[in-house]
Amino acid sequence: MTDAPVVQTASGPVRGFWRDAGTPNASAAFLGIPFAEAPVGALRFAAPVPPEPWTDVRNATTYGATALRRDPGETLIPEPPIPGDAILNVNVFTPMSDEKLPVLVWIHGGGYTEGSPASPWYDGSRFNRDGVVTVTLSYRLGFDGFGWIEGAPHNRGVRDWIAGLEWVQQNIAAFGGDPDRVTIGGQSAGGGAVLTLLGMPGAQHLFHGALALSAALADIPVDVAKERGERLARILEIEPTLAGFRSVSESRILKTQPQAVGGRKGLGLLSGLIEDGLPWGPIIDGELVMRPAVDALASGVGSDKPLALGATDDEFTMIADQAPRALRVVPSAALLRGVLRDRGVRRAYLRANRPQRAKGSAAMVGRFVTDHVFRTLVVRVAEARRTADAETWVYAFSWVSPTKGWSCHCLDVPFWFDGLDRERVSDLAGPNPPQSLADDLHGAAVSFVTAGAPGWPAWRTEPGTARVFGGDGLPVSTTAYDDVLALV
Repeated sequence: MTDAPVVQTASGPVRGFWRDAGTPNASAAFLGIPFAEAPVGALRFAAPVPPEPWTDVRNATTYGATALRRDPGETLIPEPPIPGDAILNVNVFTPMSDEKLPVLVWIHGGGYTEGSPASPWYDGSRFNRDGVVTVTLSYRLGFDGFGWIEGAPHNRGVRDWIAGLEWVQQNIAAFGGDPDRVTIGGQSAGGGAVLTLLGMPGAQHLFHGALALSAALADIPVDVAKERGERLARILEIEPTLAGFRSVSESRILKTQPQAVGGRKGLGLLSGLIEDGLPWGPIIDGELVMRPAVDALASGVGSDKPLALGATDDEFTMIADQAPRALRVVPSAALLRGVLRDRGVRRAYLRANRPQRAKGSAAMVGRFVTDHVFRTLVVRVAEARRTADAETWVYAFSWVSPTKGWSCHCLDVPFWFDGLDRERVSDLAGPNPPQSLADDLHGAAVSFVTAGAPGWPAWRTEPGTARVFGGDGLPVSTTAYDDVLALV
């Protein structure tokens, strides 16, 4: 195992590198392999096009260019931006087994505007150790990937996901993976991508199971997407056409796109999520994405595929910690009145959340946003799938970060990847996060990818059934999501 591994793909040969060579945990990494041509020039704002073949061995030893162009600063997950045009690429982590191993394809999060497939948290070496080939893929972000443009295909970012998955079907066997056992997984916007794909009839042949962590759906109506695209064009003083947007530099669009959707931050971001949803993301265009994901799942799309999904208890509550002191003394009921106008629903929700309410108004508002965006979606999807007689497993991640004070957004990701020793995990999970919890979550993920079930009773065995990771009560509960039912 001294020679660098070389694999022949459909486009040409690639050279990777070994990790832990000579040990039972040896695996290979192949980074930055293009699954489509660089979306520049005549391909800017176009559907992805397969890469031109090559004959010489191509080095795949460093991460490829990312759609994330700017340094996002201090983020919960390390998200390195890498310059370059060829942003549509995959990273493959594999034990290079002679057997055909199950495959996990990971789609990164970042609100459909940020995130990077080159994050060290997404390294697949621990999945490789446990017999799973792992792929991370990139896609166009923000307006570039999801903005409405007259004369351009909608949902370019969704088309990138599909092109990446088509690459996996065509090539993963050469890396030791089984194209007939592909699970798509993702967190936050990546989890939303998973649910979107699961609800797309045209994508069903590309995967066989789905793992959605803290999923955030966009499901933007086409008329809303059109209004946002036209507003951005007005700000840029161009026509809202393909030629118009191609006349503007990428950097200028990146700088301007927040203005087209309000550019909110902090508590304004929370209210924006409640009132307007995510600013960019998959569009219900009636062509590629036919209907909202939950409606599609309820109709039976994807019902032949196992799904595991869940959320952390307080995804966004820590943002509410920034609330001014004066706001913190306002009663929870008064704060929620503006966003939860139905009096009966508001009272039922507050009754169901007395323990959270006792932590203060900021905690209650943060929990409401968490429930509105993430936790109600878990229940809606599980119930939609129950209607369609589909196998669905639900979890709740309840372990509290000692540094953030909440079971917050992204906290569970290094546990799922068994990567507690990776860069900056201690910033989020503290200096001594429990390895036993990582063993439980990672073990559940491996079981799901390899066997199609994570190891606890499915939702439909008794609606409400969920595996609670890191909580104080029983590991399997039928009440973990009862506190959101008033909102469903």
